[in-house]
Formats: sequence, C-alpha cells, structure tokens
Amino acid sequence: MKKEAKKILDSLTDRYPVLSACENETEKLAEALIGSYKNGGKLLVCGNGGSAADAEHIVGELMKGFCRTRPLDENEKAELERYGEDGVMLANKLQSALPAISLFNETSLITAYSNDEDPSLIYAQQVYALGKPGDVLLCISTSGNSENVCLAVPAAKARGMTVAALTGKTGGKLKNICDICIAVPETETYKVQELHLPVYHAVCLCLEEEFFG
Repeated sequence: MKKEAKKILDSLTDRYPVLSACENETEKLAEALIGSYKNGGKLLVCGNGGSAADAEHIVGELMKGFCRTRPLDENEKAELERYGEDGVMLANKLQSALPAISLFNETSLITAYSNDEDPSLIYAQQVYALGKPGDVLLCISTSGNSENVCLAVPAAKARGMTVAALTGKTGGKLKNICDICIAVPETETYKVQELHLPVYHAVCLCLEEEFFG
C-alpha cells in the first residue's frame, strides 16, 4: 500500500477514535481489495435494508471519481477515439473505475429466485455465478447473522474469493466464517450503521489514492 493511501486509513481513527478497535481489520480489507484490483478482480457487496443501501453507496464511490478526478489513460482514450465524435466525447468524459457490483440491485433475479427456489439463497446464487478466484465479497450485516448474507460466504469461498464482513460489535456468525471481519463497537442497528459509513468511506478513499493518486 502506498504511503499516502495508508495515511487515509490512519486518519480514520483520528476522526473516530472508537474505530481504533477495527484498525487492523480495516487495513486488511483495504489490502485485500488492492491486491484484487491489481490482479483484475472485482468487489461484490451484499446486505439487507440499510446495509443494502450501504452496498450501493460503496459501489457508487468505486465506480467513478470519489474525491479525485479519474481521467482515462492515453491508451484508453486512443481506443475510444477510433469511434469518431462520440468516441472522442467518451474519451474525455468517461472515468476510470474500480469494478464493484451491489448484489441487491438485481430485482428480477432476486424475486424470481425467491419465488422459484429459496429466498435465503438470493446472494449465494449471484456470488456463485459472478465470483472468480481473486475477487472479494463484502458482506454487510449489523448483527452478523443475516441468513442470506451468511449463505453467500461458502459460495464465495468455493469460487476462490476473499470474504470480508462489516458487522456490529459481536460479529455474529460472520465473524467465524469470514477471512476479515470489521466489527464496529456498537450493538444498536442504527449506531452500527453510523460507524460503517466512515469505515467504508476510508477504504474507498484509500483505494482511490492507491490507484489514482
């Protein structure tokens, strides 16, 4: 990890001292994602309710510029510019991205699978279909026990993925089955969610600095 990217992670505990308990695991998540992206991998994210919204939020920070502009490199621009005026416009306006997918968004697939098969497997099915060796799955659950989220973990491991979790204080079931567990020191759902946001913002900023700084 680059020095400036590491500084971003270090500043998280300066602003939120309570998160010092999660410092090592947060750095592990950032390192896992850096390694994945350097090898052409991607991030899959899942959660329910507010955690599903957090999954979408994370994808939004990674798939476009967050706090930095992310212009395409010259080779990417040249490839687009081969396609005339529209290509030139795209070359100047598109941004470099860190590939990430929120599994909550596949409404038709989720409802079909829930109706036809088993609603507890809506995330496991997607992970097994989309996951590749070297990818990362991030499971978000304030309790750490959300069934559909927990069931995605063995599907991810069978695909050779690294599995991380964002949970509340106890970590729940996810703490024992994931490779990385960031268990923020709160137990009430809304308070857990309030601490999840600065954690994933710091990780997204760290990644942006690592790849686009």
